[in-house]
Amino acid sequence: MRIARFSHQDTIRYGIVDDADLVVLDGDPMFAGFDTTGERVPLSEVTLLAPVIPRSKIVCVGRNYRAHAEELGNEVPAEPMLFLKPNTSVIGPGDAIVRPKQSQFTSFEGELAVVIGSIAKNVAVERAAEVIFGYTIANDITARDLQKIDGQWARAKGFDTFCPLGPAIETDFDVASATLVTRLNGEVAQRAPLSDMIHSVADIIAYASAAFTLLPGDVILTGTPSGVGAFVAGDTIDVEISGLGTLRNSARNG
Repeated sequence: MRIARFSHQDTIRYGIVDDADLVVLDGDPMFAGFDTTGERVPLSEVTLLAPVIPRSKIVCVGRNYRAHAEELGNEVPAEPMLFLKPNTSVIGPGDAIVRPKQSQFTSFEGELAVVIGSIAKNVAVERAAEVIFGYTIANDITARDLQKIDGQWARAKGFDTFCPLGPAIETDFDVASATLVTRLNGEVAQRAPLSDMIHSVADIIAYASAAFTLLPGDVILTGTPSGVGAFVAGDTIDVEISGLGTLRNSARNG
């Protein structure tokens, strides 16, 4: 099932994607279930929004693809390397990524995103699937120069607009069979099977939930493959994951 959050006639609503239409839901399905209103709205008439705004946090994993760690001259961590992005960094498909004046080197990082569906603490690896609501696509925008200057990643990863999410949440998704492709202005920059992740989705959930409670609506970014690179104002970045669609955003200067 593919679930979208959208704006239509100045109202934000949720719907199930059904071919070219949205079957409108009574409310946020994460909390209100999947009861429908009986309405159908053409996708062509709506604006898709970020499919979820995390209630508390976005948990991210650094260096989770061996080739990406190596391309930046870093060692591969033995355990998931966690950091956080604020929920104010989230934007939706089609929204502009704003390059901050403080940075001269902003970089794209296409990633699989996992949406948590229930309160999760100390989740066992074999039970991780029970707390997953669904999957979507993310772009972990990074001010690479500030990342090096600061020595930690909060500012470099946390600017407003630095976490595009979308276009929808897929509740039935096979991570092992999917491939991620990132295109910069139509040219392929990243391509890798999601099976190349060092730490699996289940491993990440178990590790993260041992440190802090995951709440419904929290999002986990699972890391990026090799091929990350700089973008400038006017560029368009497409992150495609087979089975999830394409997340497209363009960039402008702040």
